[in-house]
Amino acid sequence: MTITRREMCILLPGLLPAAAALNSFAEADTSLPSANYPYDKLPVHTLDHAEMRQVLKGKLATGEALEVHETTLPPGGAPHAPHHHVHSEMWLIREGTVDLTVNGTSYRLGPGSVGFVHSNDEHGIRNAGSTPASYFVVAMGPGADA
Repeated sequence: MTITRREMCILLPGLLPAAAALNSFAEADTSLPSANYPYDKLPVHTLDHAEMRQVLKGKLATGEALEVHETTLPPGGAPHAPHHHVHSEMWLIREGTVDLTVNGTSYRLGPGSVGFVHSNDEHGIRNAGSTPASYFVVAMGPGADA
């Protein structure tokens, strides 16, 4: 059986929606679901220089990678040396005082303050106070969920 171009033009509009429907069944939604994360239920990981609570890690429905964790630093503590990476980061200071250094310039942040670092900017954070400092990190973009 052969099909003419005219017949193909008549059939094609009816096949496209069916093909799209089949494709949607083939791709499972692996994005982060709606959820809640009670602070007292987050497991604590103690490192030699900080305590960390992993909140979530994965991809948004729109494709962006997202990672959120909470860190508590002892006085004078820093989680690691200044560094840079492709994803952007935001710090939400919960308690204490930190120095956020971005490309060599330091900013002092206290409770309720927010710091943001653009992709590939060198950055580091250090507890600048005499009491523990706690903050949430929100990492977004390529590699944030790695």
